[in-house]
Amino acid sequence: MTSKTIIIYTPRANSKRIKIRVPYHMINERNVLKQLNSSFWHPIQRLWSVLNTNENMAYLKRVFNGCVTFINENNQIQISTPLLNNASVAAVNELEKILVIKRYSKNTINVYKKMFTVFIANHQHLDIKTIETKTIENFVQQLITKNNISASYQNQIINAIKAYYEHVLGLPRTFYEIHRPKKEKALPNVLTKTEVIKIINSPKNLKHKAILYTIYSAGLRISELTRLRIIDIHSEDGYIFVKDSKGKKDRKSILSPYLIELLRLYYKQYRPSYWLFEGVTGGQYSVNSIRCIFRKAVEETESNPWATVHTLRHSFATHCIENNVNLRHVQIMLGHSSPKTTELYTKTIEINNKKINSPLDGILNSDIL
Repeated sequence: MTSKTIIIYTPRANSKRIKIRVPYHMINERNVLKQLNSSFWHPIQRLWSVLNTNENMAYLKRVFNGCVTFINENNQIQISTPLLNNASVAAVNELEKILVIKRYSKNTINVYKKMFTVFIANHQHLDIKTIETKTIENFVQQLITKNNISASYQNQIINAIKAYYEHVLGLPRTFYEIHRPKKEKALPNVLTKTEVIKIINSPKNLKHKAILYTIYSAGLRISELTRLRIIDIHSEDGYIFVKDSKGKKDRKSILSPYLIELLRLYYKQYRPSYWLFEGVTGGQYSVNSIRCIFRKAVEETESNPWATVHTLRHSFATHCIENNVNLRHVQIMLGHSSPKTTELYTKTIEINNKKINSPLDGILNSDIL
């Protein structure tokens, strides 16, 4: 069935873009949208976006009046979290202690503490040690129906609750078998090869350029880039050693000859002492600074405005597959435990007749006829 209306996704308060989905047959409306200075087509998501300003929203409402459906993205209702009593505070502290001992990352610990606090704050009238699975699932159901939490939020709060009962109280996993949401199958955002080369060549500062080159050329996470040491660059053997990546795993990724030359120029100019990329006063380079470098490059090159530093990693994986790199090699370079995670990138490759020949071409070019 063909949609007859344009869909505008009412953005969250902190969103930088307004998402718009225009049905294929609405050619005139699509041409109007193209005239906006900040309009951008996102091929993976199959929608348009413009800068989130009051002027742009008013313009969209005016020109598309009568053929628009609004879908509110800002739909999660604030969850009540009463002050914790002494017993609840002690439970949260116990969870934090065990997660620290198990060497969970700081970010994971903070998320689990926040989520477990939401749960325990709403169950202080009960003995936390005797709460049953049914009570937990009823609470999660309430968050879904009354607070409109996302599937991601639902998973996080389940993980935090299970961490307390399994790691702190030592109960078996089967005891608290909490139902989870069906996995979303959204495709990662990917840049074209042209966009990538424009973005990573955009910085005039040699260190900034070297940072973006390193992230893309090896498919690194931003945290992995900041933890790279000088000794992790193995020029002779052609690989980058990534220590303590996600899940406390070490791995190797490819070291491009072009990156080697760029890093040598960078090293001669900046002379880092231990970390490959160091701040002005020494120590690891700031994650926020890397995000600023990338955001500036995206704006200067007028590339995909939804792209983040992590998009370079997604693009690395997709472009490797497009270049016929063995999927197992891509999995190892990305540090994925399961090949199913890596296989997602097979769905983001660019499909056109410049890259792939239709079987029709083979038949008509053969001697069959």
